[in-house]
Amino acid sequence: MSAPDPTHRETSPEAPKVVPLPLEDSGKAEAAPGRRHPLAWIRHLWRVPVLMLIIAASGTAALYFQPPTVRAIFAWTGLEIGGGTSDPIAVSPVLLERLEQGAVDVSPNDVVALGRLLPEGDIITLAPPFGAGDARVASILVEEGQMVSVGDLVATLDNEDQLTSALASARVAVDVRQAALEQTQDSVEASRLEALANRDRAQSALDLAEATLERTQQLFERGISSQATLDSEQASVATAERELERMTATLSRFENGGGVAQADIRLAEQNLRAAEADLARAEGDLRQARIVAPTNGVILSINTRLGERPGDEGVATLADTAHMVAELEVYQADIGRVAPGQSVQLSTEALGSEPLTGDVTRIGLEVGRQTLVADDPAANTDARVITVTVALDAPSTERAAALSGLEVVARVETEDGSGT
Repeated sequence: MSAPDPTHRETSPEAPKVVPLPLEDSGKAEAAPGRRHPLAWIRHLWRVPVLMLIIAASGTAALYFQPPTVRAIFAWTGLEIGGGTSDPIAVSPVLLERLEQGAVDVSPNDVVALGRLLPEGDIITLAPPFGAGDARVASILVEEGQMVSVGDLVATLDNEDQLTSALASARVAVDVRQAALEQTQDSVEASRLEALANRDRAQSALDLAEATLERTQQLFERGISSQATLDSEQASVATAERELERMTATLSRFENGGGVAQADIRLAEQNLRAAEADLARAEGDLRQARIVAPTNGVILSINTRLGERPGDEGVATLADTAHMVAELEVYQADIGRVAPGQSVQLSTEALGSEPLTGDVTRIGLEVGRQTLVADDPAANTDARVITVTVALDAPSTERAAALSGLEVVARVETEDGSGT
């Protein structure tokens, strides 16, 4: 008989079943095929700083390795390539082609800047007066291109009829108050003259009583007149004196500016002033229904139709195109080479090959953000610039009068790099 196998277990029904126990996961077991481990993303964290480094390097390279268009403008303007607000302006492809062909002469010392043509004093928006409220346009009395003078009526609003009626009522009220004042003054003057006459009459009565008393006194001393008669004349004199005092006091009410009569005049005067104030207010209200030209100029555009309520663009725009200027946006790095009196040439495709000419008249005192950009996607749209004003000469003004707002490329001619 062979020895029993120690690994052999009885499989009889009476033997107990073996239950497998759960094993603790040590983390070293491999995941089943097709299933991602929950902590696998930690192994890819190193890619985040690498991606940030690539983005930063790309931005830095973009500042120093400009597109061909920008690099070409740098070469024409004599500026060094680099980032920041001293980057050259981006010009239109048409002007760039003219520069390449030599049609526009640019010296290395010249300052190149974008600008726009404007009338001297800028473009004026003719908006409804303050207080016009919800009024609509009732009539437009001008046309585009029409010359107007200061005070000329440009348009009226639909509240004009109502305000005109209120003005007429205010004028009638002033007339009524004026008549009441004159009536009061006439009445007071008549009363004054009556009081003056009464005082003169009282004075005459006193003079007569005194003369009678004097004669009676002489007769009494000679025994011709009685004591009773003397006493009666003395009483008459006293009565005449009191009457004269009363009439004098009455007259003083008119001559010294006091009393009820003068109070009546002052009341009438105040009523007239109140009516005149209402008239002035009605005249001011009527101006709310009328839009007038504040200065001489040309109507550039009509922005509202009949029956519409004027919006932010106003009813019309007005400008003095007899004197045209150009506002240039010069980069802050170039402003030191710009000075009043320097000659400027302004180029734009809209005016052909002949440039506009003018002189620098004013240099701004504040550095601001660039607002003029060309169509080039490489343009610097966040540059810091100073506004320089150029006054156009008479021939250039005549050519530019009908092109307010036109963008131009300006070349400021400097004798050397110092702006002198």
